Amino acid sequence: MRKFLYDLATDKHKGLIPGLFKIFLSFLSLIYNLVVRGLIFFYQLNPYRLNCKVISVGNITLGGTGKTSLVEFIARYLKKERRKVAIISRGYKRPNGTGQAEKTEFEFLGDEPCMLKNALKDIPVLVDPDRIRSSGLAIRNYGVDTVVLDDGFQQWKINKDLEIVTIDSSNPFGNQHLLPRGILREPLSSLKRADIFVLTKTNLNPDIQDIKDFLSSINPHALIIESIHHPLGFYRLNKRDELLGIEALKGKAVTLLCGIGDPYSFENLMISLGVNIGLSFIFPDHHLYSKRDLENIARETRKKNIDIIVTTEKDAVRMPQLLAYNFQQTIFVLRIELKIIKNEQEFHNRLLQLYTA
Repeated sequence: MRKFLYDLATDKHKGLIPGLFKIFLSFLSLIYNLVVRGLIFFYQLNPYRLNCKVISVGNITLGGTGKTSLVEFIARYLKKERRKVAIISRGYKRPNGTGQAEKTEFEFLGDEPCMLKNALKDIPVLVDPDRIRSSGLAIRNYGVDTVVLDDGFQQWKINKDLEIVTIDSSNPFGNQHLLPRGILREPLSSLKRADIFVLTKTNLNPDIQDIKDFLSSINPHALIIESIHHPLGFYRLNKRDELLGIEALKGKAVTLLCGIGDPYSFENLMISLGVNIGLSFIFPDHHLYSKRDLENIARETRKKNIDIIVTTEKDAVRMPQLLAYNFQQTIFVLRIELKIIKNEQEFHNRLLQLYTA
């Protein structure tokens, strides 16, 4: 059902019956629009001010826009500039463990925060649906002078020093309808709140000028940054610190496995690295892999005589059972980073200006 609704929201289904569903979804979108506008107005009358700098990284659409990679980029840069930073996340779709003491780190944090913690090591990553509460905890316990809100654009009740919105260049606004008729989480007019737009995956769209012109027409004062997802290499699932080069799997047949917001950008990136995709298993974003899932993946991969499975870092933290499961195939994880290809210095300057104002 979720896939059917998403396909309707992205206009993949045509015909009479889907058309009737779309009319109904359009009605729901009108209600959603009124509710969201009301909440934005109410919360922004008196937003909560934290006793530190607040950088929000978010998006206006469903799906993977690269915001988590940008959060990592910002945290690394500010740490290098001797700022004391914490990352604040909701921990979306954390699984329910059987007992508090038995929970794994992934079960405590969720996939994206766990991925950030693995990558950033000594930068605190706090998870709580109440961002104000967790930000206060970061200030008291870690003495931070900056919090970075992961997926913070819809945190209307918090006053922000810098509002950054990531835009997927390959599919910036869907059909420009709000949920559930489209993939917009807020009206496009909300982009007026942004200080910086970061266009991600610009290598997947050869002509981004139309997107830039559209953003400038809504918010002419915002800085526009261009970026790509840059592959760094591969590592075996149980050997995270042993990174192999991006040429390691060139020409080899592999099975792709992912449950992320934009699986097709993962496929396209693997193709660009010269990898031969023999099979591809795509699951919903944040999917919790079951034993049945793994058995099916292993069985179908054996049938194709493929001995390599490749997944993403976000999926890898969600699959600790892969280490226990008796796969005959080798599991590789693709490591990527966000790389700014235009206006990087301007972006750095904008970040540092927070501390000189």
